[in-house]
Amino acid sequence: MGWYIGYFLVYFGLLFAMGFWYFFKVKSSDDYLIAGWSMGFWPIVGTIISTFCGAAVFIGWVGMGFTVGMSGFFKFALPAYLFTLLLIVLFAKPLRRQRLYTLADLFSERFGDKLGIFPSVLSAFIYSVPTLALQIVGMSTVFTLAFDMSFNTGVIFSFALILGFTILGGLPATIITDAIQSIILVIGIVALFIASIFYGGGVQEILQSTPSDYLTPFGQEGVSAVLIYALSVGPFYLIWQSTWQRIFASKSAEVAQKAGITAVIIATLISLLPYSIGVIARQYVPADINPDLVFSYVTVELLPPALGGIILVGLLSALMTGADSFILQGSSNLTQDLYARLIKPDANEKQMMAVSRWSVVIISVLGLIVAYNITNIISMYQWALRLSAVTLVFPFLAVMFWRGVTAKGTFVSMILAATVTIVWPYLKSPIDVTLVGFSVSFITLVIVSLFTSHSRTERVKAVYYEDFERARKNLHDSA
Repeated sequence: MGWYIGYFLVYFGLLFAMGFWYFFKVKSSDDYLIAGWSMGFWPIVGTIISTFCGAAVFIGWVGMGFTVGMSGFFKFALPAYLFTLLLIVLFAKPLRRQRLYTLADLFSERFGDKLGIFPSVLSAFIYSVPTLALQIVGMSTVFTLAFDMSFNTGVIFSFALILGFTILGGLPATIITDAIQSIILVIGIVALFIASIFYGGGVQEILQSTPSDYLTPFGQEGVSAVLIYALSVGPFYLIWQSTWQRIFASKSAEVAQKAGITAVIIATLISLLPYSIGVIARQYVPADINPDLVFSYVTVELLPPALGGIILVGLLSALMTGADSFILQGSSNLTQDLYARLIKPDANEKQMMAVSRWSVVIISVLGLIVAYNITNIISMYQWALRLSAVTLVFPFLAVMFWRGVTAKGTFVSMILAATVTIVWPYLKSPIDVTLVGFSVSFITLVIVSLFTSHSRTERVKAVYYEDFERARKNLHDSA
């Protein structure tokens, strides 16, 4: 336990020192929520890697590798990275030029303030809150393993640490610490991978004793099952606000694109490791173990504390960076999309800063409440991804490429797609809910838009080719 205490004190001491530094340095809500649109190449690379490698990587993806083998990488991780790469290559430059804050900000700018409410609420409460809860539960698990702390105490302790750091420094502190933490978590996952090979008896022994189904891209489930799962996960990453925030926070469109591509390539390579660890763990971990506990079993039960402590700090780094990113995502939605656009458009900087920090508290408390009700990490994460994707992906693509899309068409598409996605599983239909949700979204978006006119609040543009006025005013900051 002594090793764990030493590692944890050093880690959190440095983390909060950085938080206090930025508490006195950050002067405006733009700095707090979007890092003043000023971040350079390496901080953006580091923060994207760290944000991707959260609780899902260390806990969920190790467990998935243990359960289904390397096909887990092809059904979950690879689609996520491919769609993120698509977002960065195609859309980073036009989105960065608009000087936006959130995804909902894009809809509000294109269709009028009220249409941004739905994606804002979806982002803040349906995605940010439960994914924050995942990080809280993950941190509680670490404290339970390291210090034999009860689950409830661990949750409260994790909540206090996450809230304390996030409220101090905002996005600038998050991005800088993410860049540093990305190094720690890479060291942690590589160390765990090497240790797993050792306990598995070496590479040759592992390959000979592992069933081939666990080493192939489609595994026991087959091509169609893997592709359907990938479809339920991948498209979400076109509209994942954590990546959008990093694009907006970059100091130029070129930095956003180059740093994003670099980060995705590195993260893709790293993500092979947790699945491999899960597969290898089948050699020496009890077969009836809860898959979500494979990581902790290997780290705490098998490794010496001096090495296991480094890996646990790597996990804490991943969880902290995920947690503060999701809190700030929800905070941006509440502050910019709801307060600044709808409630008090003439708010001064003091009021904006106060609302920014209070919204951090609101999202954190909601995450704490949800944390007590989580039973399956991957299933809950997949549900949040699916609902967000089927509701927002086609409207987003329409905003980028189609001048004919209308506010009414977008609104009806969002509402019906969300309703069908929630209700469909209760009908016990053999048709996958993701396919139904996307079909409803696309068809209603096109048909309703063709039969309705643009409202007076719309700015009729295909944003991929045409900038909003706010982008033209800041042309010197764009590409």
